[in-house]
Amino acid sequence: MSEQLKDASPQSQIDYIAFEKTARFKALKKTRNGFVVPLSAFFLLWYFAYVLAAGYFPEFMATPVFGRINLGLILGLGQFVTTFVITMAYVTFANRKIDPLTEDLRSELERMEKA
Repeated sequence: MSEQLKDASPQSQIDYIAFEKTARFKALKKTRNGFVVPLSAFFLLWYFAYVLAAGYFPEFMATPVFGRINLGLILGLGQFVTTFVITMAYVTFANRKIDPLTEDLRSELERMEKA
């Protein structure tokens, strides 16, 4: 049975490890990380600041803004808004920057596979 599974695996002539070391692949990773890492750091800081403020500064979070709406509620809802904004920003960035680079690399790999 294991012999059948071994024979069923796709055979490839591409050295994917070497491909990951190419300048174009590294540029793709640098482009992606240049957007994802700072945005992730920002969101984590914003999220933990909110949690810490809720835990350690309840009177600040209870500051009335209008009616029964307080600062904690507004900041909490801001977490959801931030999540959607970050998602939309990433999708836009990926469509404009990452996807074209990825498509070029995929085409190159497909040409290498056919050769």
